[in-house]
This record gives sequence, structure tokens and C-alpha cells, in this order.
Amino acid sequence: MRKLKLLFLLLIVAALIMGGYSLLRDLSAPVLTLAPATGTFSAKRPLTITVEDSGCGVKSLQVTAVQGGHAIELLNRDYPGGTAHVTETLALAGKGLQEGPLELQLRAVDHARIRLGSGNPAEQTASLAIDNQPPQISVLTTHHNLNQGGAGVAVYTLSEEPSETGVKVGDRLFPAYRQASGAYVCFFALPWNLPPAAFVPKVQAVDRAGNQRTVGLYYHVNARSFPTDKINVTPQFLESKIVPDFQQFFPETDSPLELFLKVNRDLRKENLAKVREIGQQSAATVLWAGTFLRQPNAAVPGFFAQPRTYMHNGLIIDHQTHLGIDLASTAHAPVPAANAGTVAFAADLGIYGQCVILDHGLGLQTLYGHLSQIDVKVGDTVTRGQIIGRTGTSGLAGGDHLHFDVLVSGQQVNPIEWWDPSWIKNNVTDKLMLAGVTIN
Repeated sequence: MRKLKLLFLLLIVAALIMGGYSLLRDLSAPVLTLAPATGTFSAKRPLTITVEDSGCGVKSLQVTAVQGGHAIELLNRDYPGGTAHVTETLALAGKGLQEGPLELQLRAVDHARIRLGSGNPAEQTASLAIDNQPPQISVLTTHHNLNQGGAGVAVYTLSEEPSETGVKVGDRLFPAYRQASGAYVCFFALPWNLPPAAFVPKVQAVDRAGNQRTVGLYYHVNARSFPTDKINVTPQFLESKIVPDFQQFFPETDSPLELFLKVNRDLRKENLAKVREIGQQSAATVLWAGTFLRQPNAAVPGFFAQPRTYMHNGLIIDHQTHLGIDLASTAHAPVPAANAGTVAFAADLGIYGQCVILDHGLGLQTLYGHLSQIDVKVGDTVTRGQIIGRTGTSGLAGGDHLHFDVLVSGQQVNPIEWWDPSWIKNNVTDKLMLAGVTIN
């Protein structure tokens, strides 16, 4: 009898322990995250709610909006046991909500058996505002004349601070920069390879709530043709230049000719992407003044937007486009900064070799490639005409010269425009004055 009582007591203790474990093994409430958690949003931009519970899992989620004293249920959903992660997207269009402030109330509960099975609750309240009106755009520049492969400038004002704004060309947005006057300045480009008929630039602005507006520009396009070139890739060039200078980029490639093609295609593409990335990191103010300088006493062995056909043993092996201007004078000639700015890049850059990129502000940059020597470092401030390095044969160069690019947010544009004081005055500085920006 005593043994039975002891056994019964042990069973009761075990049951209590198991019951207590079942009740107490999950004492943590779910983790609620709301995006956006503050500020404005629109009916077009949904809210995103995530709930995490690594214990017994999420049991339910309720979302209620309170506006003008009225409560509107936006979501009431249950989930099976073991649901560790929940993501809900709330599109608020058609929910009866009005523009203006509202309070969002969120409540999530897990499957824990604590509190008589009601679980651990997590509650969150957020103060938000609905804004369904897109920003107003007023374009101040009345005409935009662009050459194919060239640059343009648009100046405009907005009715509210945007989350993103600029000039849209095709699928690319050239970012604008807000000036002290409150106006926005955007340098944009008509890419060399975009047919003029397909060029339809539009100013775009997206506000903090996600509302978007676009407006057109008055513009005129001058079509341009570009001179072609044919380059003979000799066995000597492959063995003495390509293999020693570029084998490190493609160590698995044994054939010198195949190595050249990988450099000319794959590495070129990678380097162009890097240049575009650097182009997104620009000062919001103008850093330059005056006409851009040209390498002195230099011949032009390579032109902007020049289609090049590469030959080897009498056969066509590749086609690429040269996106800068080559300037050749004497070996190791000093390279002056085309204009004042800051050094955004100073290192090896694949096909460009030893390379410097100067930032002149508002997305405008210049690139100096194939250098034999770099005399500046990232972050340095340089003046117009300051020597930043010397010409050379680094990178994919067949002889000593400077490869010179002008870039608009990383997009190559024709440098010749920036050597022309009349073009700069008519197309750039006169327009910048509309934004309160004066350049001497």
C-alpha cells in the first residue's frame, strides 16, 4: 500500500512538472515589426507587418486603424501551431480611410498555453498619416537641346521633399540635387546608343508616402554619327601585354586570345558598372568653374562613342565601343585636372589601368585612365589644372596616352561639349542661374 501511494505521488509530481513545462516553456511574446513605422504613406504603398515567434508559433494577428474616432478592422487572421514567421502586406486602398493622421493598432498572440491558453500577446501602436497626393513639379528650364551622346541640365521645383527625384531616360533615373534656393538641378544624358526617336526625358518625383508624378520636358535632339575604327590584335600584343597584365583577372584562362576576349568583354562590363557606381556618389553642390581643360598638345587617336572592330589573323573577333577620348602627346606627359573637384577614385580599374576619377558635383565627373603614375588620393581636393598623374600604358592600352571621360551620374557623355565655353554657357551655367547657382 505504501509503495502504491509513493508511486501515485510520483505520478502526480511528474504530471505537475510536465504541465508546468507545457505552460511555462514559452513565456516570450511574439516580435512585431511594422514598415513604415512612422511618417506618411499612401494607399498605393502597402504596409508590411512581420511577426516572429520561435516558441510555440504565431496564433493570430489583428490590425485596426483608428481615424476620426472610428475604428476600422484591417486584418484579423489565425495561423496554425508552429508558424514561426508571418509576413502580411496591407494595401489600404478601398478601406474607407481618409487622408490625414491615423492610429494603427496591432496585436499578435502566440500558441503558448499560458494565461489559461490565451497565449503571450504583443501589442504595438503607430501614429501615421495618409497622403495620396503626388508632388507638384514646376520645370524652370524652358528648352533642352541635346546632342546624341551629350548632356543636358534640367532645373525644377517641387511642392514637397521627395524620397527620390531626377530625370528619367528610358529605364534609368539621373538623380537631381536640391540647391540652397530650394530648386533641384539634374544633369542628364542622351546616351550615345539610344536612338533619338526613343529619347523621351521626363522629370520624376516620388514623395515620402510613395506617390509619384512625372512631367515632360521641352527638348530638341541633334542626331550624331561617330567615326569607326579597326584594331589589329597581334600575337605580340597578346603575349607581351594581355597575358602579363590581365592573367590575374582570369587565372583559369590559358589561351591568350580567349583571355583578351574576356578582358575586352567581361572585365570591360565589370569596370563600366564600377564607374556607374562611383557616379552615384557625388557632391550636392557645384565644385567646378570655367571651361574644362583638355590635355595640352595632344593628338586624338581615339574618339568618343567610336565603334571598334577587333581583328586577329585577318578575322573579326570582337566589337566594342570606345566611350571616351584618347589624347596622346609625349610619354609620361603630365595630366592636368580638367576642372576643380575632389578625388572620388584613385587606383587600378581593369581596362582603364591606373585611373583617377574626379567628382565635380551634381553627378558630373571626369575619368583619367591608362596612367603610369597617380599623384592624388581619394578625398583630395584638386584645382583646375593641377597635375594629378602622368600618362602611360596601364590597362588595355596599346601605347602611351590618356583615356579621358566626362561622366554624368556614371554615364559617359561627349567630352568635346565640356571643352566649348559657348556650349557650357548656353546649356549649363545659364540654366544653373535659375536655381540660384552662379559659376564664374
